[in-house]
Amino acid sequence: MTLYRHVQFEVPWFPGEKRQIWSIEAKVEFDAKGESVEAVLALPLTQRGYTRIHESTASLAYGLSFVNDQDNPRAIWTKRTADGHQEMYYKVDFLVDPKAADIYQPKMPDTPFTEYPEPYFTAANHLAKQAEEVSADAYSFTRELIKALTGETASKSQNTGLILDYKPKNRLVVDLLNNADVPARIVRGLQLEDGRRRQGITEYIQVFKDENDWQIFDLATGTQGRPDNTLLWEYNGNSLLEVVGGKDSQVTFSMLLVEQSAQSAVAPKISEADFLNFSIDSLPLEEQALFKGILLIPIGVLMVVLLRVLVGLKTSGTFMPVLIAMAFMQTSLMTGLIGFLLVVGTGLVIRGYLSHLNLLLVSRISAVIITVIGIISIFSVMSFKVGLTEGLKITFFPMIILSWTIERMSVLWEEEGPKEVVMQGGGSLLVAVLAFLAMNNEYVRHLTFNFMGIQFIVLGIILILGNYTGYRLLELRRFKPLADKEG
Repeated sequence: MTLYRHVQFEVPWFPGEKRQIWSIEAKVEFDAKGESVEAVLALPLTQRGYTRIHESTASLAYGLSFVNDQDNPRAIWTKRTADGHQEMYYKVDFLVDPKAADIYQPKMPDTPFTEYPEPYFTAANHLAKQAEEVSADAYSFTRELIKALTGETASKSQNTGLILDYKPKNRLVVDLLNNADVPARIVRGLQLEDGRRRQGITEYIQVFKDENDWQIFDLATGTQGRPDNTLLWEYNGNSLLEVVGGKDSQVTFSMLLVEQSAQSAVAPKISEADFLNFSIDSLPLEEQALFKGILLIPIGVLMVVLLRVLVGLKTSGTFMPVLIAMAFMQTSLMTGLIGFLLVVGTGLVIRGYLSHLNLLLVSRISAVIITVIGIISIFSVMSFKVGLTEGLKITFFPMIILSWTIERMSVLWEEEGPKEVVMQGGGSLLVAVLAFLAMNNEYVRHLTFNFMGIQFIVLGIILILGNYTGYRLLELRRFKPLADKEG
Protein backbone atom coordinates (compact mmCIF):
# COMPACT_ATOMS: atom_id res chain seq x y z
CA MET A 1 0.00 0.00 0.00
CA THR A 2 2.81 2.39 0.89
CA LEU A 3 4.80 1.75 -2.28
CA TYR A 4 1.65 1.95 -4.41
CA ARG A 5 0.80 5.42 -3.11
CA HIS A 6 4.35 6.64 -3.56
CA VAL A 7 4.88 5.25 -7.07
CA GLN A 8 1.41 5.66 -8.53
CA PHE A 9 0.32 8.93 -6.91
CA GLU A 10 3.72 10.49 -6.17
CA VAL A 11 3.03 10.99 -2.47
CA PRO A 12 6.49 12.02 -1.20
CA TRP A 13 8.50 10.05 1.36
CA PHE A 14 9.68 13.20 3.10
CA PRO A 15 7.81 16.31 4.25
CA GLY A 16 8.79 19.59 2.66
CA GLU A 17 9.40 18.22 -0.85
CA LYS A 18 8.48 20.61 -3.64
CA ARG A 19 6.76 20.17 -7.01
CA GLN A 20 6.72 22.53 -9.98
CA ILE A 21 3.38 23.82 -11.25
CA TRP A 22 2.75 25.81 -14.41
CA SER A 23 0.02 28.37 -13.79
CA ILE A 24 -1.34 29.46 -17.19
CA GLU A 25 -3.92 32.16 -17.89
CA ALA A 26 -5.67 32.51 -21.24
CA LYS A 27 -7.16 35.93 -21.96
CA VAL A 28 -9.97 36.00 -24.54
CA GLU A 29 -10.75 39.38 -26.13
CA PHE A 30 -13.20 40.49 -28.80
CA ASP A 31 -15.55 43.34 -29.73
CA ALA A 32 -19.22 42.48 -29.31
CA LYS A 33 -21.76 43.65 -31.91
CA GLY A 34 -24.62 44.42 -29.53
CA GLU A 35 -26.29 41.02 -29.96
CA SER A 36 -26.16 37.61 -28.33
CA VAL A 37 -22.66 36.27 -27.85
CA GLU A 38 -21.15 32.80 -27.65
CA ALA A 39 -17.40 32.36 -27.18
CA VAL A 40 -15.87 28.86 -27.31
CA LEU A 41 -12.28 28.25 -26.16
CA ALA A 42 -10.53 24.91 -26.65
CA LEU A 43 -9.07 23.53 -23.41
CA PRO A 44 -6.04 21.30 -22.71
CA LEU A 45 -6.15 17.99 -20.86
CA THR A 46 -3.63 15.93 -18.90
CA GLN A 47 -0.89 14.86 -21.27
CA ARG A 48 2.62 13.48 -21.36
CA GLY A 49 4.66 15.27 -18.71
CA TYR A 50 1.82 17.44 -17.36
CA THR A 51 -1.15 16.64 -15.12
CA ARG A 52 -4.02 19.11 -15.01
CA ILE A 53 -4.91 19.70 -11.36
CA HIS A 54 -7.07 22.83 -11.27
CA GLU A 55 -8.97 25.19 -13.55
CA SER A 56 -11.04 28.34 -13.04
CA THR A 57 -12.54 31.16 -15.06
CA ALA A 58 -13.43 34.82 -14.65
CA SER A 59 -15.91 36.80 -16.77
CA LEU A 60 -18.40 39.58 -16.12
CA ALA A 61 -22.08 38.56 -16.27
CA TYR A 62 -21.51 35.63 -18.65
CA GLY A 63 -22.94 32.17 -18.44
CA LEU A 64 -20.31 29.44 -18.42
CA SER A 65 -20.29 25.73 -19.13
CA PHE A 66 -17.50 23.20 -19.54
CA VAL A 67 -17.71 20.42 -22.13
CA ASN A 68 -15.48 17.61 -20.88
CA ASP A 69 -15.20 15.81 -24.18
CA GLN A 70 -11.82 14.19 -24.80
CA ASP A 71 -12.20 14.79 -28.54
CA ASN A 72 -12.95 18.47 -28.08
CA PRO A 73 -12.82 19.79 -24.48
CA ARG A 74 -13.89 23.42 -24.34
CA ALA A 75 -15.28 26.25 -22.25
CA ILE A 76 -18.35 28.07 -23.55
CA TRP A 77 -19.27 31.61 -22.45
CA THR A 78 -22.72 32.91 -23.38
CA LYS A 79 -24.61 36.16 -22.96
CA ARG A 80 -27.94 37.39 -24.28
CA THR A 81 -26.71 40.87 -25.23
CA ALA A 82 -23.19 42.32 -25.23
CA ASP A 83 -21.69 45.44 -26.74
CA GLY A 84 -18.18 46.86 -26.88
CA HIS A 85 -14.87 45.31 -25.85
CA GLN A 86 -15.22 42.00 -23.97
CA GLU A 87 -12.68 40.08 -21.89
CA MET A 88 -12.78 36.60 -20.36
CA TYR A 89 -10.12 34.70 -18.46
CA TYR A 90 -9.43 31.01 -18.16
CA LYS A 91 -6.78 29.84 -15.66
CA VAL A 92 -5.39 26.32 -15.45
CA ASP A 93 -2.66 24.73 -13.31
CA PHE A 94 -0.54 21.88 -14.61
CA LEU A 95 1.65 19.78 -12.35
CA VAL A 96 5.02 18.92 -13.90
CA ASP A 97 4.62 15.15 -13.76
CA PRO A 98 7.16 12.87 -15.51
CA LYS A 99 4.79 9.93 -15.04
CA ALA A 100 1.81 11.63 -16.67
CA ALA A 101 0.63 10.22 -20.00
CA ASP A 102 -1.81 11.41 -22.65
CA ILE A 103 -5.34 10.63 -21.47
CA TYR A 104 -6.65 11.23 -24.99
CA GLN A 105 -6.09 9.41 -28.27
CA PRO A 106 -6.55 11.77 -31.22
CA LYS A 107 -8.74 10.42 -34.00
CA MET A 108 -7.03 10.03 -37.35
CA PRO A 109 -8.43 12.64 -39.77
CA ASP A 110 -9.62 12.06 -43.30
CA THR A 111 -7.40 12.89 -46.28
CA PRO A 112 -9.46 15.13 -48.58
CA PHE A 113 -7.85 15.97 -51.92
CA THR A 114 -7.26 19.69 -52.44
CA GLU A 115 -6.90 20.94 -56.01
CA TYR A 116 -5.19 24.27 -56.71
CA PRO A 117 -5.61 26.40 -59.81
CA GLU A 118 -2.76 26.54 -62.29
CA PRO A 119 0.13 27.26 -62.13
CA TYR A 120 0.00 26.55 -58.39
CA PHE A 121 -1.20 22.97 -58.82
CA THR A 122 1.79 22.07 -61.02
CA ALA A 123 4.20 23.75 -58.59
CA ALA A 124 2.67 21.90 -55.64
CA ASN A 125 2.85 18.52 -57.40
CA HIS A 126 6.48 19.12 -58.34
CA LEU A 127 7.33 20.01 -54.74
CA ALA A 128 5.56 16.94 -53.35
CA LYS A 129 7.22 14.64 -55.90
CA GLN A 130 10.69 15.89 -54.98
CA ALA A 131 10.05 15.31 -51.28
CA GLU A 132 8.59 11.85 -51.91
CA GLU A 133 11.66 10.72 -53.85
CA VAL A 134 13.97 11.34 -50.86
CA SER A 135 11.62 9.93 -48.18
CA ALA A 136 10.70 6.46 -46.97
CA ASP A 137 7.53 6.89 -44.92
CA ALA A 138 4.96 9.45 -43.79
CA TYR A 139 7.28 10.98 -41.20
CA SER A 140 10.31 11.41 -43.44
CA PHE A 141 8.02 12.72 -46.19
CA THR A 142 6.76 15.38 -43.78
CA ARG A 143 10.29 16.37 -42.78
CA GLU A 144 11.37 16.75 -46.40
CA LEU A 145 8.30 18.83 -47.26
CA ILE A 146 8.90 21.25 -44.39
CA LYS A 147 12.60 21.41 -45.25
CA ALA A 148 11.76 22.28 -48.87
CA LEU A 149 9.49 25.11 -47.69
CA THR A 150 11.94 26.52 -45.16
CA GLY A 151 15.01 28.74 -45.26
CA GLU A 152 17.51 28.81 -48.13
CA THR A 153 15.94 25.84 -49.92
CA ALA A 154 12.66 27.70 -50.27
CA SER A 155 14.29 30.94 -51.40
CA LYS A 156 16.22 29.20 -54.23
CA SER A 157 13.17 27.44 -55.70
CA GLN A 158 10.78 29.33 -57.96
CA ASN A 159 8.07 26.70 -57.42
CA THR A 160 8.30 27.07 -53.66
CA GLY A 161 8.12 30.85 -53.77
CA LEU A 162 5.15 30.68 -56.11
CA ILE A 163 3.14 28.24 -54.02
CA LEU A 164 3.91 30.06 -50.73
CA ASP A 165 2.49 33.25 -52.24
CA TYR A 166 -0.74 31.38 -52.84
CA LYS A 167 -1.24 29.64 -49.47
CA PRO A 168 0.34 29.88 -45.99
CA LYS A 169 2.97 27.32 -45.12
CA ASN A 170 0.91 25.51 -42.46
CA ARG A 171 -2.10 24.95 -44.73
CA LEU A 172 0.14 24.08 -47.67
CA VAL A 173 1.95 21.29 -45.77
CA VAL A 174 -1.35 19.78 -44.62
CA ASP A 175 -2.82 19.90 -48.15
CA LEU A 176 0.23 18.28 -49.72
CA LEU A 177 0.28 15.52 -47.10
CA ASN A 178 -3.44 14.81 -47.50
CA ASN A 179 -3.08 14.76 -51.29
CA ALA A 180 -0.45 12.05 -50.79
CA ASP A 181 -2.89 10.07 -48.58
CA VAL A 182 -0.97 10.96 -45.39
CA PRO A 183 -3.44 11.94 -42.61
CA ALA A 184 -2.34 15.31 -41.19
CA ARG A 185 -3.77 18.42 -39.58
CA ILE A 186 -2.78 21.55 -37.70
CA VAL A 187 -2.65 21.39 -33.89
CA ARG A 188 -1.73 24.12 -31.45
CA GLY A 189 0.69 24.12 -28.56
CA LEU A 190 1.93 26.57 -25.97
CA GLN A 191 5.64 27.00 -25.36
CA LEU A 192 6.09 27.27 -21.61
CA GLU A 193 8.46 29.97 -20.44
CA ASP A 194 8.42 31.35 -16.93
CA GLY A 195 7.13 34.91 -16.61
CA ARG A 196 5.90 35.30 -20.20
CA ARG A 197 2.94 37.65 -20.84
CA ARG A 198 0.62 37.98 -23.82
CA GLN A 199 2.21 35.03 -25.59
CA GLY A 200 0.55 33.62 -28.67
CA ILE A 201 -0.07 30.00 -29.61
CA THR A 202 2.34 27.98 -31.78
CA GLU A 203 1.07 25.79 -34.63
CA TYR A 204 2.42 22.31 -35.31
CA ILE A 205 1.65 19.61 -37.87
CA GLN A 206 0.20 16.37 -36.51
CA VAL A 207 0.95 13.43 -38.83
CA PHE A 208 -0.47 9.90 -38.54
CA LYS A 209 1.01 6.61 -39.70
CA ASP A 210 -2.03 4.77 -38.34
CA GLU A 211 -4.70 5.28 -35.70
CA ASN A 212 -2.30 4.71 -32.80
CA ASP A 213 0.92 6.11 -34.25
CA TRP A 214 1.23 9.87 -34.66
CA GLN A 215 3.90 12.53 -34.31
CA ILE A 216 4.18 16.30 -33.98
CA PHE A 217 6.35 18.30 -36.39
CA ASP A 218 7.70 21.79 -35.88
CA LEU A 219 6.77 23.98 -38.87
CA ALA A 220 9.79 26.21 -38.40
CA THR A 221 12.47 23.52 -38.36
CA GLY A 222 10.83 20.25 -39.41
CA THR A 223 11.89 18.66 -36.11
CA GLN A 224 9.92 15.53 -35.27
CA GLY A 225 8.49 15.07 -31.78
CA ARG A 226 6.88 17.31 -29.22
CA PRO A 227 9.35 20.05 -28.23
CA ASP A 228 10.47 20.31 -24.62
CA ASN A 229 8.38 22.59 -22.39
CA THR A 230 5.49 22.49 -24.84
CA LEU A 231 1.90 21.96 -23.75
CA LEU A 232 -0.52 20.83 -26.44
CA TRP A 233 -3.52 23.10 -26.03
CA GLU A 234 -5.62 21.93 -28.98
CA TYR A 235 -4.79 18.52 -30.48
CA ASN A 236 -7.72 17.48 -32.70
CA GLY A 237 -7.58 20.06 -35.46
CA ASN A 238 -10.46 22.12 -34.09
CA SER A 239 -10.51 25.89 -33.68
CA LEU A 240 -8.67 27.38 -30.75
CA LEU A 241 -11.29 30.13 -30.34
CA GLU A 242 -14.71 30.61 -31.92
CA VAL A 243 -16.80 33.73 -31.31
CA VAL A 244 -20.38 34.23 -32.48
CA GLY A 245 -21.71 37.77 -32.14
CA GLY A 246 -18.28 39.42 -31.99
CA LYS A 247 -15.32 40.45 -34.15
CA ASP A 248 -11.56 40.96 -33.86
CA SER A 249 -11.27 38.05 -31.43
CA GLN A 250 -7.95 36.90 -30.06
CA VAL A 251 -6.55 34.83 -27.22
CA THR A 252 -3.23 35.44 -25.49
CA PHE A 253 -1.48 33.56 -22.72
CA SER A 254 0.45 34.47 -19.59
CA MET A 255 2.26 31.88 -17.53
CA LEU A 256 4.21 31.48 -14.32
CA LEU A 257 6.22 28.57 -12.94
CA VAL A 258 5.66 28.19 -9.20
CA GLU A 259 6.86 25.73 -6.57
CA GLN A 260 4.42 24.17 -4.17
CA SER A 261 4.72 21.56 -1.46
CA ALA A 262 4.51 18.10 -2.97
CA GLN A 263 1.68 17.06 -0.67
CA SER A 264 -0.64 19.90 -1.69
CA ALA A 265 0.46 19.74 -5.34
CA VAL A 266 -0.51 16.09 -5.77
CA ALA A 267 -3.67 16.37 -3.63
CA PRO A 268 -6.00 17.03 -6.63
CA LYS A 269 -4.42 14.12 -8.45
CA ILE A 270 -4.98 11.84 -5.44
CA SER A 271 -8.61 12.96 -4.94
CA GLU A 272 -9.53 11.67 -8.41
CA ALA A 273 -7.89 8.29 -7.84
CA ASP A 274 -9.60 4.92 -7.60
CA PHE A 275 -10.47 2.84 -4.56
CA LEU A 276 -6.97 1.34 -4.37
CA ASN A 277 -5.73 4.74 -3.25
CA PHE A 278 -6.92 4.09 0.29
CA SER A 279 -6.03 7.17 2.31
CA ILE A 280 -7.31 9.72 4.80
CA ASP A 281 -7.27 12.38 2.04
CA SER A 282 -10.70 11.24 0.90
CA LEU A 283 -12.30 12.23 4.24
CA PRO A 284 -13.62 15.72 5.10
CA LEU A 285 -11.07 18.10 6.61
CA GLU A 286 -12.55 17.86 10.10
CA GLU A 287 -12.11 14.07 10.14
CA GLN A 288 -8.66 14.39 8.58
CA ALA A 289 -7.55 16.61 11.47
CA LEU A 290 -8.93 14.06 13.94
CA PHE A 291 -7.21 11.10 12.29
CA LYS A 292 -3.92 12.99 12.09
CA GLY A 293 -3.65 12.52 15.86
CA ILE A 294 -5.25 9.07 16.05
CA LEU A 295 -2.84 7.59 13.51
CA LEU A 296 0.08 8.53 15.74
CA ILE A 297 -1.15 6.35 18.62
CA PRO A 298 0.33 3.12 17.14
CA ILE A 299 3.76 4.80 17.14
CA GLY A 300 3.38 5.55 20.86
CA VAL A 301 2.17 2.00 21.48
CA LEU A 302 5.23 0.67 19.63
CA MET A 303 7.50 2.74 21.89
CA VAL A 304 5.77 1.29 24.99
CA VAL A 305 6.22 -2.27 23.68
CA LEU A 306 9.90 -1.68 22.88
CA LEU A 307 10.69 -0.12 26.25
CA ARG A 308 8.74 -2.66 28.30
CA VAL A 309 9.60 -5.85 26.41
CA LEU A 310 13.22 -5.17 25.43
CA VAL A 311 14.39 -2.63 28.02
CA GLY A 312 12.21 -3.69 30.94
CA LEU A 313 10.98 -0.29 32.13
CA LYS A 314 8.09 -0.38 34.59
CA THR A 315 5.12 1.93 34.05
CA SER A 316 2.03 2.80 36.01
CA GLY A 317 -0.55 1.25 33.73
CA THR A 318 0.27 -0.40 30.44
CA PHE A 319 -0.57 2.33 27.96
CA MET A 320 -1.04 5.30 30.26
CA PRO A 321 2.28 6.77 28.92
CA VAL A 322 0.75 6.95 25.42
CA LEU A 323 -2.15 9.04 26.72
CA ILE A 324 0.27 11.30 28.57
CA ALA A 325 2.33 11.65 25.38
CA MET A 326 -0.85 12.63 23.48
CA ALA A 327 -1.46 15.30 26.13
CA PHE A 328 2.15 16.50 25.74
CA MET A 329 1.47 17.01 22.03
CA GLN A 330 -1.30 19.45 22.96
CA THR A 331 0.52 21.24 25.76
CA SER A 332 4.22 21.13 24.70
CA LEU A 333 6.70 18.93 26.54
CA MET A 334 7.87 21.24 29.34
CA THR A 335 4.39 22.55 30.17
CA GLY A 336 3.03 19.02 30.16
CA LEU A 337 5.72 17.65 32.48
CA ILE A 338 5.24 20.44 35.01
CA GLY A 339 1.45 20.12 34.85
CA PHE A 340 1.57 16.32 35.25
CA LEU A 341 3.86 16.50 38.28
CA LEU A 342 1.75 19.20 39.93
CA VAL A 343 -1.55 17.39 39.43
CA VAL A 344 -0.29 13.92 40.40
CA GLY A 345 1.73 15.23 43.37
CA THR A 346 -1.19 17.23 44.75
CA GLY A 347 -3.56 14.35 44.01
CA LEU A 348 -1.41 11.90 45.99
CA VAL A 349 -1.50 14.18 49.05
CA ILE A 350 -5.31 14.42 48.90
CA ARG A 351 -5.60 10.68 48.19
CA GLY A 352 -3.56 10.00 51.30
CA TYR A 353 -6.18 11.87 53.34
CA LEU A 354 -9.04 9.99 51.66
CA SER A 355 -7.48 6.64 52.63
CA HIS A 356 -8.20 7.45 56.29
CA LEU A 357 -11.94 7.71 55.57
CA ASN A 358 -12.22 4.00 54.68
CA LEU A 359 -14.29 4.71 51.56
CA LEU A 360 -15.44 2.09 49.07
CA LEU A 361 -13.42 1.86 45.83
CA VAL A 362 -16.06 3.46 43.59
CA SER A 363 -16.60 6.35 45.97
CA ARG A 364 -12.86 6.83 46.46
CA ILE A 365 -12.17 6.94 42.70
CA SER A 366 -15.09 9.31 42.21
CA ALA A 367 -13.72 11.60 44.90
CA VAL A 368 -10.28 11.51 43.25
CA ILE A 369 -11.79 12.42 39.84
CA ILE A 370 -13.57 15.43 41.32
CA THR A 371 -10.39 16.38 43.15
CA VAL A 372 -8.34 16.19 39.94
CA ILE A 373 -10.84 18.43 38.14
CA GLY A 374 -10.65 20.89 41.03
CA ILE A 375 -6.84 20.85 40.98
CA ILE A 376 -6.73 21.47 37.22
CA SER A 377 -9.28 24.30 37.53
CA ILE A 378 -7.33 25.99 40.36
CA PHE A 379 -3.99 25.71 38.53
CA SER A 380 -5.53 27.07 35.30
CA VAL A 381 -7.04 30.09 37.06
CA MET A 382 -3.84 30.78 39.03
CA SER A 383 -1.63 30.56 35.92
CA PHE A 384 -3.94 32.91 34.01
CA LYS A 385 -3.95 35.40 36.90
CA VAL A 386 -0.16 35.63 36.88
CA GLY A 387 -0.02 35.83 33.07
CA LEU A 388 1.18 32.26 32.34
CA THR A 389 -1.18 31.35 29.52
CA GLU A 390 0.71 28.11 28.92
CA GLY A 391 -0.80 26.84 32.16
CA LEU A 392 -4.25 26.80 30.56
CA LYS A 393 -3.15 23.87 28.41
CA ILE A 394 -3.16 21.61 31.47
CA THR A 395 -6.84 20.97 30.68
CA PHE A 396 -5.75 18.71 27.79
CA PHE A 397 -4.70 16.01 30.26
CA PRO A 398 -7.05 12.98 30.40
CA MET A 399 -8.66 13.51 33.80
CA ILE A 400 -10.02 9.99 34.29
CA ILE A 401 -6.61 8.48 33.49
CA LEU A 402 -4.91 10.88 35.89
CA SER A 403 -7.37 9.87 38.57
CA TRP A 404 -6.64 6.17 38.09
CA THR A 405 -2.90 6.91 38.03
CA ILE A 406 -3.18 8.68 41.38
CA GLU A 407 -5.19 5.76 42.79
CA ARG A 408 -2.69 3.16 41.56
CA MET A 409 0.29 5.08 42.90
CA SER A 410 -1.38 5.58 46.25
CA VAL A 411 -2.13 1.87 46.58
CA LEU A 412 1.40 1.05 45.42
CA TRP A 413 2.80 3.42 48.05
CA GLU A 414 0.87 1.62 50.75
CA GLU A 415 1.84 -1.88 49.52
CA GLU A 416 5.36 -1.52 48.10
CA GLY A 417 6.65 1.77 49.48
CA PRO A 418 7.75 5.06 47.92
CA LYS A 419 10.67 3.52 46.00
CA GLU A 420 8.36 1.50 43.76
CA VAL A 421 6.16 4.55 43.21
CA VAL A 422 9.15 6.57 42.05
CA MET A 423 10.33 3.77 39.77
CA GLN A 424 6.95 3.24 38.10
CA GLY A 425 6.10 6.93 38.00
CA GLY A 426 9.52 7.81 36.61
CA GLY A 427 9.30 4.96 34.11
CA SER A 428 5.91 6.18 32.97
CA LEU A 429 7.20 9.71 32.46
CA LEU A 430 10.33 8.50 30.63
CA VAL A 431 8.25 6.31 28.29
CA ALA A 432 5.77 9.16 27.77
CA VAL A 433 8.59 11.57 26.85
CA LEU A 434 10.18 9.09 24.40
CA ALA A 435 6.77 8.31 22.90
CA PHE A 436 6.11 12.06 22.55
CA LEU A 437 9.44 12.59 20.76
CA ALA A 438 8.63 9.76 18.34
CA MET A 439 5.03 10.84 17.72
CA ASN A 440 5.86 14.52 17.40
CA ASN A 441 8.58 13.93 14.79
CA GLU A 442 7.66 15.70 11.54
CA TYR A 443 8.79 12.78 9.41
CA VAL A 444 6.77 10.27 11.47
CA ARG A 445 3.67 12.48 11.32
CA HIS A 446 4.03 12.75 7.55
CA LEU A 447 4.39 8.99 7.03
CA THR A 448 1.56 7.93 9.32
CA PHE A 449 -0.90 10.41 7.81
CA ASN A 450 -0.06 9.82 4.15
CA PHE A 451 0.65 6.08 4.15
CA MET A 452 -1.97 3.86 5.77
CA GLY A 453 0.27 0.84 5.17
CA ILE A 454 2.56 2.08 7.96
CA GLN A 455 -0.06 0.92 10.49
CA PHE A 456 0.32 -2.68 9.30
CA ILE A 457 4.11 -2.41 9.43
CA VAL A 458 3.91 -1.25 13.07
CA LEU A 459 1.46 -4.08 13.80
CA GLY A 460 3.89 -6.60 12.29
CA ILE A 461 6.77 -5.33 14.47
CA ILE A 462 4.60 -5.54 17.60
CA LEU A 463 3.58 -9.12 16.74
CA ILE A 464 7.24 -10.07 16.36
CA LEU A 465 8.11 -8.44 19.69
CA GLY A 466 5.22 -10.31 21.27
CA ASN A 467 7.18 -13.56 20.85
CA TYR A 468 10.32 -12.27 22.53
CA THR A 469 11.23 -14.34 25.59
CA GLY A 470 14.83 -13.25 26.17
CA TYR A 471 16.31 -11.09 28.90
CA ARG A 472 15.42 -7.45 29.21
CA LEU A 473 18.25 -4.97 29.29
CA LEU A 474 17.52 -3.85 32.85
CA GLU A 475 17.49 -7.47 34.01
CA LEU A 476 21.09 -7.97 32.97
CA ARG A 477 22.27 -6.05 36.05
CA ARG A 478 21.13 -9.01 38.15
CA PHE A 479 23.97 -11.03 36.62
CA LYS A 480 26.63 -8.36 37.19
CA PRO A 481 27.77 -9.98 40.51
CA LEU A 482 28.29 -13.29 38.70
CA ALA A 483 30.34 -11.57 36.02
CA ASP A 484 32.46 -9.85 38.69
CA LYS A 485 32.93 -13.15 40.54
CA GLU A 486 34.17 -14.91 37.42
CA GLY A 487 36.53 -12.03 36.78
